[in-house]
Amino acid sequence: MTHPPNAPAAPAARSAAHAPARPAGVPAQPSPAPGAAPPAARGAWAVGRERLRVATTTEPGRLQILGAVLALLVVAFGAVTALQVDDRATAADDVVSRSQPLSADAAAIYRSLADADTTAAGGFLAGTLEPAESRARYDRDIATAARLLVKAAASTESSGESAREIATLNEQLPRYTGLIERARAANRQGLPLGGAYLRYANQQMTSTLLPAAERLYAAETVRLHKDDESARTWPFLSLGLGLLTLAVLVWAQRRNYVRTNRVFNHGLLAATAATVVVVLWLLAAHTVARTELDNARKHGQESLQVLNTARIGSLTARANELLTLVARGAVLTEDGKNDKYEAEYTSSTGALTDALATARELADDDAGRSPVDEAASRTGEWKQRHKDARAKDDAGDFEGALGGIVGSEETTGQSFDQVDAALERALAHEQAEFTRSAGDARDALTALPLGAAALGILGAAGAVLGINRRLSEYR
Repeated sequence: MTHPPNAPAAPAARSAAHAPARPAGVPAQPSPAPGAAPPAARGAWAVGRERLRVATTTEPGRLQILGAVLALLVVAFGAVTALQVDDRATAADDVVSRSQPLSADAAAIYRSLADADTTAAGGFLAGTLEPAESRARYDRDIATAARLLVKAAASTESSGESAREIATLNEQLPRYTGLIERARAANRQGLPLGGAYLRYANQQMTSTLLPAAERLYAAETVRLHKDDESARTWPFLSLGLGLLTLAVLVWAQRRNYVRTNRVFNHGLLAATAATVVVVLWLLAAHTVARTELDNARKHGQESLQVLNTARIGSLTARANELLTLVARGAVLTEDGKNDKYEAEYTSSTGALTDALATARELADDDAGRSPVDEAASRTGEWKQRHKDARAKDDAGDFEGALGGIVGSEETTGQSFDQVDAALERALAHEQAEFTRSAGDARDALTALPLGAAALGILGAAGAVLGINRRLSEYR
């Protein structure tokens, strides 16, 4: 039997005929729009909003929301405090253990290089056979500079200004020592060429090595200032969040008192106490840290910079004083009127005198002022002996002038050594002052991150327990 063409539609028609009729007044379900969220997803979101709305209409629901907010605030306050204070504690530790030591090492590199140059010139003037003591001092200075350069390279980023200066120093130092060895070899043979090599080595030192060491010192000092500023910056976000948390906790307890006429809720009181402790600890620790960092800067860092300037002045003056005799008037100033090295000696001693006067003003105790006063006294003695030696040289008594500068008794060399020793003691004192104050600043912040995190967790637990105690009254 054949079926009519529209036979397949019959079952659907029969299903529709037997389907229950839609009650009157009930609208047909619309088809979902293309791209719309599934009904289940829309239902979950709607259910969540409805539950939250219903919770805000009942006291137990409001208490649950309040407990969650309080716990979140206390935990957030503890976490933010721990993170911000940890950053500042790390910066304070960098000041003590990285930035300042690197700055001090850079200054020591400069000092070692300048002293090596000065010692080489002094040994050259002593005669064809350099004294063993002079040679040992020169070798010690070069070894110290090389060792500190290795240390600085290991402690410095692979890129940046400091790395470039360290690379320059490592490249140029062997060239300088090679020139010094040539000068010594020519001097031992009595050849005038030795003086030319020595002057060329000094030019290499003053135009390349010492400027690179000075830039390295400046770069590390800038890093020290950055770490110092990072350590002393107030954690405003943490303080603001702490005050907000306290305000909400006080409001919650007042709300509890108004609704129940109960003065204390032990859980909320514990959360408030934990928050107050963290806020007060934060304020006290950061105040102490800032005070100690101020002391480290004022009574240590600034004094160290001035004393390093004084030492640079004394080393430069001594090198120029010796080269005045080596060159014997062969090198003039740009205007051709005066001896170049004598003019630079005068300029360097002026810088030394000014730096010593500033260092005395910055010294805050007798232990700091005493070596500075001694250095100033020995500098005056040095100037007078230099003046006498120059008078002999100008009168044609070169041997007398040489004896007054590199001789064995009452010489400018002895005055220079006394100035350098006094500056060494002053630097050691100020370094100890800086390390002590900066260390106290670091110690003031050390325990706070862990303490803030722990108190935050305890405070949040107290808030939850306090709210749960109120909720239990509704069960």
